[in-house]
Amino acid sequence: MHDISKIILILSKEEKQEFIAVLKQKNKRNDSKNIQLFKLLDTSHVIDNPDHILYGKSSKGAYHALCKRLQDSLIDFIATKNLEGETSDQLAILKLLMASRILFEHKQFKIAFKTLRKAEQKAKYHDSYSILNEIYYTQIQYAHLDNTIILDHLILQFKDNKKALHQEEQLNLFYAKLQEQLRIPDQDIHHTINRALKDFDLIIDKDLTYRSLYKILEITSNTAHLTRNYHQVFPFIMATYTQLSLKNDPKDHQLFYHIQILYYVANANFRNRAYNTAQYYLDEVLSYIKLQQKKYYTHFYPQYVLLQSLIFNYTNQPQLAIQLLEDFPYAKYKNQTAYVLDLRLVFIVFLSQQLEIKKAYRLFTTFIHSDTWYLKKTDLSWVIQKNLVEILLHIELEHIDLVSSRLQSFKRKYTPYLKKNKEYHILDFIKLISLYHQKGVSSDSTVLINKFESTLSQLNLTTTDVFIISFFAWLKAKITKQDVYKTILKLTSFNTES
Repeated sequence: MHDISKIILILSKEEKQEFIAVLKQKNKRNDSKNIQLFKLLDTSHVIDNPDHILYGKSSKGAYHALCKRLQDSLIDFIATKNLEGETSDQLAILKLLMASRILFEHKQFKIAFKTLRKAEQKAKYHDSYSILNEIYYTQIQYAHLDNTIILDHLILQFKDNKKALHQEEQLNLFYAKLQEQLRIPDQDIHHTINRALKDFDLIIDKDLTYRSLYKILEITSNTAHLTRNYHQVFPFIMATYTQLSLKNDPKDHQLFYHIQILYYVANANFRNRAYNTAQYYLDEVLSYIKLQQKKYYTHFYPQYVLLQSLIFNYTNQPQLAIQLLEDFPYAKYKNQTAYVLDLRLVFIVFLSQQLEIKKAYRLFTTFIHSDTWYLKKTDLSWVIQKNLVEILLHIELEHIDLVSSRLQSFKRKYTPYLKKNKEYHILDFIKLISLYHQKGVSSDSTVLINKFESTLSQLNLTTTDVFIISFFAWLKAKITKQDVYKTILKLTSFNTES
């Protein structure tokens, strides 16, 4: 695939149209071929002899020059769009800082200091440590021009902010180190996290800011999600939250971080099947997103509904879960693609667990994009789960040929990744599903039953992820000819709460 094609794939349909409009404005000549090249390379396929298509003959030099100009225009467009998406608060602070410096250069000292103080207040409110560093630097540079400034106090503020900025940098290094270490097989995740914290002098205590605690929990929660190992990460998440609980109520600008932290804790408890505790923290999330005139309600509502529906479903309240997902206004939240996709997938799963297979399959057919497209919108974990759900739906509907083709496709695409990441549970499940598909359950299915019992006995039901267990529970129900939903509840009922 051409490099430009890879860039174009990042753009939405609307952004592509907007980019073409930008090119039309820039083009000074009617014979410019940049739009034609853009449309030609708007594909995932390899284009043979693109210069011939554009110029009607071999023109490698002109073609490469055109490609360079188009690529530069694309990168400029993406960067500009990103700047438009930056928070207006950050841009407003930077504008104030730049304005103050221009005023200082023109010896308008009184208004310059006033503008700089306004920038400082805004930067403090939004924990913008890097911009604050520049603000304090500017204040110190011109401090001799304002008799009201106490230089020692200003230098102390500058140094305190430097510490906060350094801590932010250390958190970024901690994240990078953690991702590198997790590539090593058979890691003790809890030990790896603690070692990485020590390497970068990070101490989890109440002196950490809400933002820092949020960043640490974001990193560890993502780690647990990608490794499907919430059990090892769980004690660390709860210990980190304990430090948060020692702090005062969050200020207005810290509310976002506080809500997200509560959600991470609720989700970690759910994944470890501490359902009552998960519900407690999720109720806290709901109460906080209603504050400040529901400032963050729209942002957090989809993930709140996702976790609430999961808790309902796994605590024997399936109709509440299904009703919640049926009533969810998907169109309103279409910009939150990842969560909307999560909601649709769990909705399909819940329907199938209640034997509403045809309805579940109709909903599944709305997933019309390729796995590559979904991978850009979500992550590989979601794509794998979607493929597994599709296979199970085809088995339920007795689509024999489709089951065979989907199994072959799944093995070809994902076996290398699953082996590399030692996700043997999923590999074992696929083997069992293949055997079940071939033999079915009959009087001579002893081999299937024995293999399933052997595989299930190797699963630690107290530590294995709830979603992995749910897949095995579905198969157990099929083999033993029991109710699917009841079997899932039985196998996922372990609870870490006293």
